[in-house]
Amino acid sequence: MTGRPFTRTDPRLGRFTLRPVDPAADAPVLHSWVTHPKAEFWQMADCSVADVAEQYRAIADSPWHEAYLGLHEGAPAFLVERYDPRHDEVGRVYRALPGDVGMHFLVAPADQPVHGFTRAVIGTVMEMLFADDGVRRVVVEPDVRNTAVHVLNEAVGFRAAGTVELPDKTALLSFCTRADYEAQ
Repeated sequence: MTGRPFTRTDPRLGRFTLRPVDPAADAPVLHSWVTHPKAEFWQMADCSVADVAEQYRAIADSPWHEAYLGLHEGAPAFLVERYDPRHDEVGRVYRALPGDVGMHFLVAPADQPVHGFTRAVIGTVMEMLFADDGVRRVVVEPDVRNTAVHVLNEAVGFRAAGTVELPDKTALLSFCTRADYEAQ
């Protein structure tokens, strides 16, 4: 999907669009999200705007990692990372299969949360990932303490495979096949 926006319309919440992150231009808004207490599991609380720009510049330069800014009705609302697990720490704790793609997502903090918004975001992310015919399975490895995301992942078809030790966390390794997602 590199370089092309992806759009999905949620019947209740409207238009969601994903576009590649522009590291320099998007760093201030991303910084406000990743340093917010709600984003504790992103482990970027002490980062400066320049640190955030550098991290997303490195992602933009990587052939195995991509970052997308998610827009809701044209306004920045979430962040998505797509990566090749064979070139990531998680690829050392399980055997990656052809068609595996890793994913992280972060919904921006909201003053007035909207019921169902995060579910619409993950639905958009999964639709974007599975729009790529080469993707057979989505891999996630959230921190074991992030129980809210475990519930959300399960709701869209992820199945937990167990806990794994990664350099910066104990994670719940989970997988979602195209069939599991469509069954939800």
